[in-house]
Formats: sequence, structure tokens, C-alpha cells
Amino acid sequence: MPHKPLLAFCLALPVFLAGCGTIEKEKKVQMLDAALTTYGEAIRWGYFETAYGFLHPDKRQEIPKHLDNVRVTSYEVLQAPLMKSETEAEQVVRIEYVHKDVQQLRSLSDRERWVYDEATSNWWLDSGVPSFE
Repeated sequence: MPHKPLLAFCLALPVFLAGCGTIEKEKKVQMLDAALTTYGEAIRWGYFETAYGFLHPDKRQEIPKHLDNVRVTSYEVLQAPLMKSETEAEQVVRIEYVHKDVQQLRSLSDRERWVYDEATSNWWLDSGVPSFE
């Protein structure tokens, strides 16, 4: 009879470990959702410095000066985030904007590719910020 507690533990361990994996995956999904929301709001309201902060530090570049002339009027998710793997996600958005000096409405579709970095526990925008040409 002394083996029954050990047997119960051994049977419960895979369930517990699977639950831990599920919790960790759910945490990554929540972090992705927060990153997508904050990035989308930064683009929508023209906070390009914040938007560029979503690029991995190794890939960050100087914010182009012409973005001072861009006013975003719409940021719409066309394809909801799709998990390609546990560390990769993608969504498609449409962004409408005007160049302030010419007041002509323009539109672009952007396929955002996001990558999770285990070392920093962050989701980074791997596809880059649109150029708004």
C-alpha cells in the first residue's frame, strides 16, 4: 500500500506539467495581445517613437523625419493575430493616413510579424514599422 501515494503522484505529474505549459502559453498570448494593442494605439495616434520601441533593440533604427508629416486616420485589423508557433505570430492591418502637407488620403496593408524572445520575455515586431511613403 505505500506505493499508492507514489502512483497517484506519478499519474498526476504529467497533468500538472501539461497545465504549467498551458499557463505559460496563455501568458505569452496575453503578452502578445498587450503588445499588439499598445503598438496599434501608438501607430493610430502617431506616437512613432513608441511604435519604434517595439522593434528588437538590435533592429532599431532612427525614426525617419518624414513621419512628422504623417497623420494616421485609421488602423484596422484585417486578419486577427495568428499564432504560427509558440514564438511567432502574424496579423494583417490596414492603415489609412495623410501627409499633412498635401492632405491626400493614402492606405497601406501591413503584415505584422511578431517574434517572442525568451531571453527578454518580450514580443518584438520583426517586420518593421511601415514607411508611410
